[in-house]
Amino acid sequence: MSLIPKKGNVYVVDDDEAVRDSLQWLLEGKDYRVKCFDSAESFLTRYDPREVACLIADIRMEGMTGLELQDRLIERKSPLPIVFITGHGDVPMAVQTMKKGAMDFIEKPFKEEELLALVERMLDQARDAFSSHQEAASRDALLARLTTREAQVLERIVAGRLNKQIADDLGISIKTVEAHRANIMEKLNANTVADLLKIALGATAKA
Repeated sequence: MSLIPKKGNVYVVDDDEAVRDSLQWLLEGKDYRVKCFDSAESFLTRYDPREVACLIADIRMEGMTGLELQDRLIERKSPLPIVFITGHGDVPMAVQTMKKGAMDFIEKPFKEEELLALVERMLDQARDAFSSHQEAASRDALLARLTTREAQVLERIVAGRLNKQIADDLGISIKTVEAHRANIMEKLNANTVADLLKIALGATAKA
């Protein structure tokens, strides 16, 4: 068994067994971890969104098409980068997938070097996207701990309102606002207002 760590996870979804075998042989030979599926439906039942991975999918398949698979992943807010395999007549359809966020498409028969370069680009993007996705999920989990009133106070803190203004807005005392602020800081694990803003606004917040 090789002690060299795998480069990344690649999902292959294609109803053509010969294409799946060819891609698996090529990618595993370059030390990628490959998981093959013969339909979009079987992929969706076993896809783990917690994995840093990318997807190579045929655009035309029996049952759910590659386009429909892409729509399902968009509905799930999946950060999974996708490249589509297309036949010559499928180029207009492939362009449509790129407008929806697919990274690229390659025409059959494709060049190995072209595919491998795309896989590496997709995995680079996946690492960034999954990191952002995890941060957003963690932030959402923290914010979900707030009560409705605390969320209202936080919204006004982010808007730059002072305690007295927040008290007037919500019809509560300044002491109550201060108590809510303390609870918010504790629940969000924030030590400063700058920390609070970063959590509330996400990665785009400026300290």
